[in-house]
Amino acid sequence: MSKKTEIVTLGCRLNAYESDVMRGNARDAGLENTVIINTCAVTNEAVRGSRYAVRKAKKDNPEASIVVTGCAAQIDPKAFADMPEVDHVIGNAEKMLAASFEPDTLLGGEPIKVNDIMAVRETAPQLISGGNRELTKSQNRTRAFLQVQNGCDHRCTFCIIPYGRGQARSTPAGEVVAHVKSLVAQGYKEVVLTGVDLSSWGGDLPGQPPLGDLVRRVLKLVPDLPRLRLSSIDPAEIDPALFEALTTEARMKPYLHLSLQAGDNMILKRMKRRHSREDAIELCTKLRAARPEFTFGADIIAGFPTEDDVMFENSKNIISEIGIPWLHVFPYSAREGTPAAKMPPVDGKTIKARAKLLRQEGIAVKTAHLTARIGDKDIALFEETGLGRLPDFSLIKVDNPPKAGSLAEVEITGVDGEHATGALAQEPHSERQGRIN
Repeated sequence: MSKKTEIVTLGCRLNAYESDVMRGNARDAGLENTVIINTCAVTNEAVRGSRYAVRKAKKDNPEASIVVTGCAAQIDPKAFADMPEVDHVIGNAEKMLAASFEPDTLLGGEPIKVNDIMAVRETAPQLISGGNRELTKSQNRTRAFLQVQNGCDHRCTFCIIPYGRGQARSTPAGEVVAHVKSLVAQGYKEVVLTGVDLSSWGGDLPGQPPLGDLVRRVLKLVPDLPRLRLSSIDPAEIDPALFEALTTEARMKPYLHLSLQAGDNMILKRMKRRHSREDAIELCTKLRAARPEFTFGADIIAGFPTEDDVMFENSKNIISEIGIPWLHVFPYSAREGTPAAKMPPVDGKTIKARAKLLRQEGIAVKTAHLTARIGDKDIALFEETGLGRLPDFSLIKVDNPPKAGSLAEVEITGVDGEHATGALAQEPHSERQGRIN
């Protein structure tokens, strides 16, 4: 009996979005009895996890063909092709082409179909259609992640991802707007614009428009979109138009996830980041001054090579100095082929201990943030989990939540671990549109 294609996704939200596209293409092509592993290469541990996923997929599906793609496969296709469980390896550019999923194309011919990602200049082909395809159920009708940018031209010393994603390239604004209109027509209440280096959007387009221009165009030309957000963004690249949109447009939700990585200037320099500790603090201060409800998430690496106790304290302290309730902590893991892998390492036990301390600091800031919101009324977008997402990214749990995709007014009455608790307001309420006064 034939089985439908299964896709196993590792790594970032962009991979999750691309897995959605692959799932739709595989379904349309009638591809069956195949497991596609969409790998991650951000650390050596991620590569090991990708290899484990391949072995597990074959063990669980002994009759299925195993196809490997994603960043780890793009960077080292032969290593995966040499695994006895693997039938075919395809690259990051190839995985976005609908034609790649025709059974004879995907499962026939050479075992490795991986081209030079640095030679790719076109935008993501899944957006060229203007967004007519419905997304599959892994993106429910609450929120859609929309890829508008791919690749990265920067070379942070810890990062291998540019070699898996290629050079920075952008989807033209008109195509993005068409796709957002389609998503709204399908019933989505929130769209998250995402990319590998999202803040570089537009740098390769005629006139080099900044990301703020794209945001303003989406808000203007898709007036029925209730909520717009951005995925992770570089603190060094908030252009004036984007700052204005973030602080004056009500449909632009008051939350940013910052690609911070560290809170110490020497470590940031050794990472080859383009912002300083002071830059990050100043940006967040200005955003909150203009729009006090603003909150932040951030990525921070624990135990980057050469990090001493003082440097670590600077990174830990910036969590409370800025006020970062939504923290992603990554214990440093050397990635072969990156400059940081050759730097003097921090002891593994120290890295683990520092990561724990960073997480504890993040939990303390989150608890304080949620506690400060007790007594507030706000609008929640309810998800498949039954929890509601507030504009500032807080989650709230209520009794008898409305169906997923509903916007409803809630009153915050308490805190329960990672989320707020509360109740639905008695009267229905529409989320404010237009500009903030």
